[in-house]
Amino acid sequence: MLKIENLNFSYSRKTPLIDNFSMTLEKGSVCGLLGKNGAGKTTLIYLICGLLRPKYGTIDFNGLTPFERKTSFLNDIFLVPEEFSLPPVTLEEYVSVNAPFYPNFDKTQIEKYLEIFELTPDLHLGRLSMGQKKKAFISFAMACNTSLLILDEPTNGLDISAKRSFRKAIAQCMSDDKSILISTHQVYDVDKILDHVIITDRKGVLINAPMVDISSRYKFSFTTDKSRAEAALISLEVPGGYNIAEPLSDPMEETEVNLETLFELVQQNRIFK
Repeated sequence: MLKIENLNFSYSRKTPLIDNFSMTLEKGSVCGLLGKNGAGKTTLIYLICGLLRPKYGTIDFNGLTPFERKTSFLNDIFLVPEEFSLPPVTLEEYVSVNAPFYPNFDKTQIEKYLEIFELTPDLHLGRLSMGQKKKAFISFAMACNTSLLILDEPTNGLDISAKRSFRKAIAQCMSDDKSILISTHQVYDVDKILDHVIITDRKGVLINAPMVDISSRYKFSFTTDKSRAEAALISLEVPGGYNIAEPLSDPMEETEVNLETLFELVQQNRIFK
């Protein structure tokens, strides 16, 4: 489990980027981390991974402090950053050097994920396009079977087919003893695989809830009725009408969560208690 309490971090002395931030991420969830540009999502990821040290507050990952960078921490967490580089070697060579750092690495699984992404194990990392490198790197990351896998903008650079393969791979990778944290702006690429969502700003968590809880409280729908849109908790004008969120009065009307609409609902503080 990941637990963050009263976290504070800044790159300058004047303005904190993350101020009194707290959150909890339980095992067994695929969690979306959403927030505006500049809200500190990537900085938060680096803090969780121990690449930055908080000014105040604590981060606890399964009883370990990330910034101490102990071996037991490093071999149980994996980050796929938005931008990365891979050495010009074969995948087999890359795996032989890096897999030993992860005790739960499974060679059979990486072959399975590569197949989902329509790649073969005999590939050479130096001869791949950026999109292919991302698919290969994500396949390796998932096969490491760490308790926490963090993906920062994982679908950037992937085509439509690869995004569909990504969702399939995540679904097969997930288990009750691990968590996946996905930081993204591409909400439509991941909304069908998330079972939890965290929306943040610099001062902390605006909402941290299972998708099932959100869908049991709000009705998300599309309407062409302007008066209904104006009466809704939030409405987003889209081609042909409005995407809206309303209080859910009838449990039989439960709908899928529209993450874009939810994001605006939370940002405008129209969540009802």
